[in-house]
Amino acid sequence: MAPGSSTLKEVVETHLTSEDYSRPTVKPEVTTATTKVTSSLISKHGLSSTNGVNELLECPVCTSLMYPPIHQCPNGHTLCSSCKVKVHNCCPTCRYELGNIRCLALEKVAESLELPCSYQNMGCQDIFPYYGKLKHEQQCSFRPYTCPYAGSECSVTGDIPTLVSHLKDDHKVDMHHGCSFNHRYVKSNPQEVENATWMLTVFSCFGRQFCLHFEAFHLGTSPVYMAFLRFMGEENEAKMFSYTLEVGGYGRKLTWQGVPRSIRDSHKKVRDSQDGLIIQRSMALYFSAGDRRELKLRVTGQIWKEE
Repeated sequence: MAPGSSTLKEVVETHLTSEDYSRPTVKPEVTTATTKVTSSLISKHGLSSTNGVNELLECPVCTSLMYPPIHQCPNGHTLCSSCKVKVHNCCPTCRYELGNIRCLALEKVAESLELPCSYQNMGCQDIFPYYGKLKHEQQCSFRPYTCPYAGSECSVTGDIPTLVSHLKDDHKVDMHHGCSFNHRYVKSNPQEVENATWMLTVFSCFGRQFCLHFEAFHLGTSPVYMAFLRFMGEENEAKMFSYTLEVGGYGRKLTWQGVPRSIRDSHKKVRDSQDGLIIQRSMALYFSAGDRRELKLRVTGQIWKEE
């Protein structure tokens, strides 16, 4: 087998989803509320983002920062709207019924605050208004990446060097230095194409890392194979590179040229967008010698940096 080559191993595909936060615009049913804020937190420049204010804005149930609508019980204990449902409208502090009281005073306090990004320790030095902080963090380029290993439910997150080590040590992914690759996929029973996904190799070139993926699935009712490349970094950086993939045999070949997708996009999202080299099973069998008894595909490729 040529240097940098490998045989694919089948794994089970899973993926995670996330929900975005949007600030409610509806008016509350009841708007009476009082919250005490010590005078030491107030200066001529407005409210400072001290630990005291942060503690006031921390939900006692989920310990996350609270966003409108912020609810309170008749005794003034507050909690976020999500947790209000979880505690069945019963104050977790004093056990009084919560009702529909909005803590407008605390919401007003939050409007006056400016806070650092939660990913400050990872390099983000920006400061944001309280209600703009969460939206920024959902898109912050310093936020940790999710493990890009396809086909397993992996909750590991971190920066790129951390994930590269994790892929090598924990997922046993092959590491390859260089911008060209040559991989072979062999399947003894090609008559069945089951949904499966593999992560072949992590390539290091131009000082960056790229993940080569291979998928077997049904496109409609047609069984197909698909290969594509993902970039370990942000989308704007991924656009600086291009790659080709090629598979063939018996004087014929299929070639794909594209731009690697950022690992911010899941492998499933890339696959479903068909952004890669797609090989129909009949063509794959032809490339394998045409006897339909064994599938042998050799995928070659090249990565380069656009000028």
